[in-house]
Amino acid sequence: MQTSKPTFTRYQVFVIAILTFLQFTVVLDFMILSPLSAILLEELDITTSQFGWVVSAYAFSAGASALLASGFADRFDRKKLLLFFYSGFVLGTLFCGLAPSYHWLLAARIITGIFGGVMNSIVFAIITDLFVLQKRGRVMGFVQMAFASSQILGIPFGIYLANHWGWHFPFLLIVGVSLVVGVFIVLFLKPIDEHLKLQTRQNPFRHMLKTLGNKRYLRGFSATVFLATGGFMLMPFGAAFAVNNLGISMDKLPLIYMFPGITSMILGPIAGKLSDSFGKFRIFMIASLIAGAAILVYCNLGTTPLWIVIALNIILFVGITGRIVSSQALITAVPEAKDRGSFMSVNSAVMQISGGIASAIAGMIVFQDPSGFIHNYPMLGYVVGVTVLITIGLMFMINRMVFSNQTDNVADKTEKTDPQKVMLKEA
Repeated sequence: MQTSKPTFTRYQVFVIAILTFLQFTVVLDFMILSPLSAILLEELDITTSQFGWVVSAYAFSAGASALLASGFADRFDRKKLLLFFYSGFVLGTLFCGLAPSYHWLLAARIITGIFGGVMNSIVFAIITDLFVLQKRGRVMGFVQMAFASSQILGIPFGIYLANHWGWHFPFLLIVGVSLVVGVFIVLFLKPIDEHLKLQTRQNPFRHMLKTLGNKRYLRGFSATVFLATGGFMLMPFGAAFAVNNLGISMDKLPLIYMFPGITSMILGPIAGKLSDSFGKFRIFMIASLIAGAAILVYCNLGTTPLWIVIALNIILFVGITGRIVSSQALITAVPEAKDRGSFMSVNSAVMQISGGIASAIAGMIVFQDPSGFIHNYPMLGYVVGVTVLITIGLMFMINRMVFSNQTDNVADKTEKTDPQKVMLKEA
C-alpha cells in the first residue's frame, strides 16, 4: 500500500519547532508587560502615560534597530544573524529582571528592543527561505502557537510568579528558557545562506533605501502599519482595564489569558491550513470582522461576570489568530528572494515603530483616576475598529498584487508553465 508523502521533512519539523520556541520567548518578553501593568502602575508609582512609554521604548528601539539592520540582513548567514540578535535579546531581558526602578526598566526595555525587534524579521525570512508559499500558511499557523503558548503558559504563570516573588521574576524565567533554545539553535540548526548567491556588491544603505522605495513593497508596509495599531493600542492596558473596570480580581486574571490562549493554540494550525486551502485573504477578512466586532463590544463593557469576559476574549482571539496567520503568510509573498531579509527587517521596523506610536497615543488617551478606573477605553476600541476596516482594504490589494498575472514580477507569458509560478495561484 502506497503511503502519502509527509507534509514536512523531519528537519523542517525541527525548524518549525525551534522557531516556535524562540518566538515564544520573544513574544512572552513583550506580552508579559500587559498583565504586569496592574502591578507596575502601583509598585513603581507611575502613570498610564509613563507605562505607555515603557511599552513604546521597546517598540521604538526595535523599529530603529530593524530599519538599520535591513541593509545588512541579506548579506549574512541567517543562522549567525539569528544567534547574534538572540544573544542581545537575552541580555536585555536579564537587565529587565534586575531593574530596580522605572528608569532602569525603561533603559532595559530599550536594550531588549534593539535586539528583540529584529528577531521577528529573521524568523520570517528563514520561513520564507525554507518553505514554499503553498505550505507557508501551515508553518505560520504552527509558529503562531508561540503567541498562544504565551497566553496559556507564560502569562498566567508569569502573573503567578509576579504575585508571589515580584515582577522581576518572570523576566528571569524567560532568560532561562531562552538559553536552552539558544543551545539547540547552535547545535542543530543548519546554515541558511542560499540567498547569499543572489547578492551583489551593493552598498547596504543603498539596499535599504531601494527596499524602502519599492512601490510593490510599500503596499506591504502600509498594511503592517494598520495591523500593528490595533494590538499595540489595546494590549498595554488590557490587564488594568480588566481589573479596575470589569471587576476581575488579580487571582482570576490568569484565566482571561489562559482560555483564549488554549483556543488560539488549537486554531493556529487550523487557520494556517484554511489559509492555504481557501485563500489567505478570505480567511483574513472573516477573522478581521470577528475581531472587530468583539473589540467594539469588549471595550464598552462595565463590571462584567468572569465567564462573559472569558467568552468575549475567546471570540476575540479567534479573530486575532486568523488575522495574524493569514496576513503573515500573505505578506511573505511580497518580496523577491534577494530582498527577503531586507524587506522583513523594514517590515518589522514599520510594525514596531507604528506600534510604539500607537502605545504612546493610547497612554495619552486613557487615564487612571485615584480609584484605579481606566477612562476612555471605549475610544481605543473605536479607533481599532476603523483600522480593522482599513486593513481589510489594504490586504485585498496585496492579495490581488501577489496572485495577479499583471504584477511587476509576473509579466512573462512562459510563467503559465513554470511550476514556481503555478504554485502561487490561490483559490
